[in-house]
Amino acid sequence: MLKIPKVIHDDIIAHARAGFPLEVCGILGGTAGTVSVIYRMTNTDQSNEHFMMDPKEQFAVIKELRANGLEMLAIYHSHPETPARPSEEDIRLALTPNVSYVIASLAEQEKPAVNSFSISGGTVMPEPIEII
Repeated sequence: MLKIPKVIHDDIIAHARAGFPLEVCGILGGTAGTVSVIYRMTNTDQSNEHFMMDPKEQFAVIKELRANGLEMLAIYHSHPETPARPSEEDIRLALTPNVSYVIASLAEQEKPAVNSFSISGGTVMPEPIEII
């Protein structure tokens, strides 16, 4: 289970809305399955169908997390027009081990959805999110 503070959950949705109609992406850090920090990343692909994080930003975030005794708990991105579930491309590109993959969907603008998944070797398992 991934525990996400309401303020960070709301920031994921705000980031998705700010980037609409393009996908946005970011990293969630923390410890013991509890998120304590969000890093909005640049989607270098500038696409509404896929994302690629800026490698320099990604490296800087990992370095900062380690310096603060935190770990990368999740990679998040938005689906501007499709449900909050992994696409075939999301599954194929889920190469970071031991992290959750969080997807925020704006398919229903007035009722955004945020879901988390464990993805390993092409196998997708839904994960519960607890908003704290």
